[in-house]
Amino acid sequence: MSVGWDDDEVVAGWPGLPPLSGDVVADACVVGLGASGLAAVEALADRGVAVVGVDAGRVAAGAAGRNGGFLIAGPALFLHDAIAAWGAEPALQLYRATLAELRGLADVLGPAVMRQVGSIRLAGLPGAPTSDAEAAQRVAELADCAALADALREHDIAVESYAGPLGEGLFLPDDAAVNPAVRAVELARRLAGRARLHEQTRVLDVRAGLVRTDRGVLRANAVIVAVDGRLDVLLPQLRGRVRTARLQMLSTAPLAEARLPCPVYSRHGYDYAQQRPDGRLFVGGGRDLFAADEWSADAEPTGQVQRWIEAVAARMAGEATGALPAVEHRWAASVGFTLDARPLCTMVDDGVVAVGGYNGTGNLVGPVAARAAVALALDGAAPPAWATS
Repeated sequence: MSVGWDDDEVVAGWPGLPPLSGDVVADACVVGLGASGLAAVEALADRGVAVVGVDAGRVAAGAAGRNGGFLIAGPALFLHDAIAAWGAEPALQLYRATLAELRGLADVLGPAVMRQVGSIRLAGLPGAPTSDAEAAQRVAELADCAALADALREHDIAVESYAGPLGEGLFLPDDAAVNPAVRAVELARRLAGRARLHEQTRVLDVRAGLVRTDRGVLRANAVIVAVDGRLDVLLPQLRGRVRTARLQMLSTAPLAEARLPCPVYSRHGYDYAQQRPDGRLFVGGGRDLFAADEWSADAEPTGQVQRWIEAVAARMAGEATGALPAVEHRWAASVGFTLDARPLCTMVDDGVVAVGGYNGTGNLVGPVAARAAVALALDGAAPPAWATS
């Protein structure tokens, strides 16, 4: 299994961070150096806290560097659904916090890394429906797009109708695209001088004041466990509150045609694709169609899901015959889901806060939740209403 994002010269040329070498004492420890873990490191360093961070592999070698690269504002639920489920205030607070996160990332990463191109929510996959059931689903999703647009406009969040070569739906101009692995490597590079960061250091056990790894013991008054997928494995006390699922992707050889102007997602977000400036497609989805198998901590691709993603890639590429662009990479990642689709931010032991369960949308929600976790660990501040505590 190889990850298409890692072909980028920034990632391929990353010299890496040294593994932990022996026991360490610090003010705070962060477990996991993906998008949320790096945000926690930054928040701790900004407060003058001596912090050490560890990751079992390379920075963002887990879900943070294996996702679709969508920087989409808002919670995992579409805004109108989040308002119905949680109430208007929590849903809007999280949406606006992710918009602020987007603006901050743009300032830090710049246009060479972060493309502020918006996103498209399509009602169904591109091309004519292949069955009566698909046609009915498209009609239903168009109606849901209209309900989402009404909610966004009611709360002064930018949205436009989309009708173009890909189909019909909505255009969200605030959103952006990124190579998620490059994003993490660049952020880690910036933070390496402000904190002790270690790759290739697997955490075996976490408890109050102590993190035991395969390379030494870390002692710290505050511990932030910022692991999304397999969080319920590392912290068994969270079983039943957060559940690990597998998300799968592939990437293709460059297309001759620029088909996707921005990140595109359809079927309520279950299928998604991004075309990079070099023409390659990065495509994922299908988890809902094989849900019984995809509730799994296994991070290896499977044939049945990959075949579905191939079909999605062909539709995104505009191949009327269903021909698939040449596939160069296939991969999977573990992510966390909660029962109510709110991110988890909770104290699991004295001074130990767990953050995760981003329900497949951790690129922006994760950092926002991680900063809430730091406030909980250091100040005892109650998690926001949009978080599961």
